[in-house]
Amino acid sequence: MEPARPLIWWILFNGFVLTLLALDLGVFHRKARPVRLGEALAWSAVWIVAALTFDLGILLGWFGDYPLAERGLRAKEFLAGYLVEKSLSVDNVFVFAALLAYFAVPPRYQHRVLFYGILAALVLRAVFIFTGAWLIDRFAWVLYVFAVFLIATGVRMIRTGGPHADPAQNPVLRLARKLLPLTDDYRGPAFFARVGGRLRATPLFLVVLLVETTDVIFATDSIPAVLIITRDTFIVYSSNVLAILGLRALYFALAGLLQMFRYLTYGLSAVLIFIGAKMVYQAAATELTGAAHEIPVEASLAVIGFALGVSVALSWLRPPRRAA
Repeated sequence: MEPARPLIWWILFNGFVLTLLALDLGVFHRKARPVRLGEALAWSAVWIVAALTFDLGILLGWFGDYPLAERGLRAKEFLAGYLVEKSLSVDNVFVFAALLAYFAVPPRYQHRVLFYGILAALVLRAVFIFTGAWLIDRFAWVLYVFAVFLIATGVRMIRTGGPHADPAQNPVLRLARKLLPLTDDYRGPAFFARVGGRLRATPLFLVVLLVETTDVIFATDSIPAVLIITRDTFIVYSSNVLAILGLRALYFALAGLLQMFRYLTYGLSAVLIFIGAKMVYQAAATELTGAAHEIPVEASLAVIGFALGVSVALSWLRPPRRAA
């Protein structure tokens, strides 16, 4: 594990994130209303610019307090981690669309659902990141487990063509319906309501719960992928958080356009397989020679950019045919 950054940088980063979230929900989305396409695109741009500004700040020494000799490397690691997490987040958008459609969530409440679902998931992702880094630091064989898991996930995505969500078969939903007293319908934007003097959860709470657990499930491949790119937990955490914070806006911008990117799944699969193979090579070479063998971050960035670029270009050049 890389040396921990001073506590002040963790406090400042999380303060920055909480400020943006407070502005998002408390000012710009204080009233429940549908999110328009133009607004979603604008917020997507805001979150992307925020991430790139943070990356530039690492390079210039504004954030992280890295020595001058390390800044270029850390900035590249952040960018690689951000691209991996952002691109893998597209799968989340597919599943979110299925969940919101299954529960027929009114458009004016969809932003609220995704906001609280992803906010809770950020806390769990932090636990995942520190646990994963701790395991890698103490048990070298965990690297092979992560690598095999990433390669297997990439192969499965190629075989299945991407995520296929059936909310009705979700075990979390089944368990929640058994354990929680529920209302029969929505009660405005409320997550809980009193019925006959008894507190009950509304369907809106169920959707938040499923959004949160779905994001955590997807984190099981994206977080190991970023941990293989860098062991610096501050870089892993910040790139993960800034990518996920833009996920809500990405959903509203892409929800109606997802079917156009039919080859993107294959690009994401190639990225996961490459990162898994990279980890196997680095770990095996280090064990055999006794010296660290690292594939340059620039090479990782090039492969990630090429795989995603080709898949998006093919999707654009060969759009799906419309049904007669």
